[in-house]
Amino acid sequence: MQTKTSDDYICLRNWIEDNISGDDKILYGVSALEYLQLFTGYVGESTIEVYSLFQGKSKNVIYKLVDSFEQIDFEKCGNLLCSTVNQAINDLLEDENADELVLTEALSNYYYSHNESVARLKIKPSNMEKFSHYMSWAIRYFDM
Repeated sequence: MQTKTSDDYICLRNWIEDNISGDDKILYGVSALEYLQLFTGYVGESTIEVYSLFQGKSKNVIYKLVDSFEQIDFEKCGNLLCSTVNQAINDLLEDENADELVLTEALSNYYYSHNESVARLKIKPSNMEKFSHYMSWAIRYFDM
């Protein structure tokens, strides 16, 4: 089974809300940053990333299986669960295949919407080198 694609919606948030709801999945990675409106997303987006306790049936949902949600920092947003900004950014920094555009745009949007500061972000020590690298791009992102 395939969920609807984002082309059927005016905004990504509505698309995600319509396809992912309940307390058995948590948005993560790119999908969390899209939902938190730190990344604008891609035209024709069709994939949603979630942490899940079980493998679901939707072909275009990437289920990152976990034993429990205890180690995941998330919040309830209406009728769905979403990784926090800290969790989503740390998850992408730990992912060797993370999209550089997503990280750069999300960090830039965070930086400029928080008075040119990232002081409230809690970056894991193991991610600091990579974080610094992307922050140097993020600060100049809108100048490019």
